[in-house]
Amino acid sequence: MASKLWEKNFEVNQEIEKFTVGRDRELDLFLAKHDVLGSMAHITMLQSIGLLEKEELTALLAELKNIHAEIEAGRFVIEEGVEDVHSQVELMLTRKLGDMGKKIHSGRSRNDQVLVDLKLFTRQQLMEIAEEVRVLFDELIAQSNRYKDVLMPGYTHLQVAMPSSFGLWFGAYAESLVDDMLFLQAAFKMTNRNPLGSAAGYGSSFPLNRTMTTELLGFDSMNYNVVYAQMGRGKMERNVTFALAGLAGTLSKLAFDACMFNSQNFGFVKLPNECTTGSSIMPHKKNPDVFELTRAKCNKLQALPQQIVLIMNNLPCGYFRDLQIIKEVFIPAFQEIKDCLQMVAYIINKIQVNEHILDDPKYDNMFSVEEVNRLAAAGMPFRDAYKKVGLDIEAGTFTPDKHVAHTHEGSIGNLCNDRIVALMDQVWSGFNFSRMQEAEKKLLAAE
Repeated sequence: MASKLWEKNFEVNQEIEKFTVGRDRELDLFLAKHDVLGSMAHITMLQSIGLLEKEELTALLAELKNIHAEIEAGRFVIEEGVEDVHSQVELMLTRKLGDMGKKIHSGRSRNDQVLVDLKLFTRQQLMEIAEEVRVLFDELIAQSNRYKDVLMPGYTHLQVAMPSSFGLWFGAYAESLVDDMLFLQAAFKMTNRNPLGSAAGYGSSFPLNRTMTTELLGFDSMNYNVVYAQMGRGKMERNVTFALAGLAGTLSKLAFDACMFNSQNFGFVKLPNECTTGSSIMPHKKNPDVFELTRAKCNKLQALPQQIVLIMNNLPCGYFRDLQIIKEVFIPAFQEIKDCLQMVAYIINKIQVNEHILDDPKYDNMFSVEEVNRLAAAGMPFRDAYKKVGLDIEAGTFTPDKHVAHTHEGSIGNLCNDRIVALMDQVWSGFNFSRMQEAEKKLLAAE
């Protein structure tokens, strides 16, 4: 059995070890390539301050690149008896390079190692989520433009209220994603700060160059105060999951609309056949299971910030093992929301719109406000116009004019989709993903 990084002259009870390690071996596989990148930056800095020889750095970097390749190929494992990814990487280096492999830990703790691993992992995941959001956004804008002239009922209190349009419906969710993306950007910027060099939360007596590792890893800045860097464990995850929860809220609402509008009672849209499921006894059924599962998954994701708050909220400054449990709910969340984004984008692209909804006379009365406004524009006092149209409806003599001529910004006749796209472009450019991508590429190319 491999020894622990912290082990001295006694062994821990096996049941205690199993309990304390928990799911770390499983979850740390998600952090593995990021742990390697963090180590590459750290040892490059160590050599610059005289704690490693140039030849040692060259050998260590070469071997770390080999480990990174193993991870990318899916061959990396955390062996039985090895606590975590940090221990496994150091063990692999030591097997190949002897005592030289043990030098990589100078000036850092597993505390700041896991902090930097989580931040590198999280910023990568946020980039991938932002890319999926952009795909869904583009699909929604395309459908909004395509169906901009197709009217549909708008509802208040789930009662038929006023004319809306598919242009408005699709476009509303597109603009909602702009605000969600802005929240993701804030989470990304809070994440993209370097904790490396904070060690166990109180710094190091070695003359570490934290600016150097910040630049090598493509962070925007460092977490300057070493105590605050450690306090960021849990806080970063909480802030990120609040951003994910906002996005999940948009997807959940869209999924509910789609399920409702797809039902026979509404018949506003038809989902692609390959995205529905059947019944074991009712041959006519085509169930919107994808959207129902999306709704459930996204509602679950909206509870995630509260889970994290309850784990870390009453802890004082400094490291506590409680924080390990956050990984169990945090790391899986990213794939779950990416799956939902991909499914929704696929269906929105293929969804069929009923262009003849308003042929049904039950929707005639939703044009009452249009008639009131026409009478008021012609000079009749608004309250008199309101009363007249109301009485006509009661008497069954109201005849709707289904021509709608809204022109003000953001209305049926003036969707402002070009401005919504410009807003999304502005938010997207604010991420500056290229900085981190170029830094990581350069680090892996270093000799």
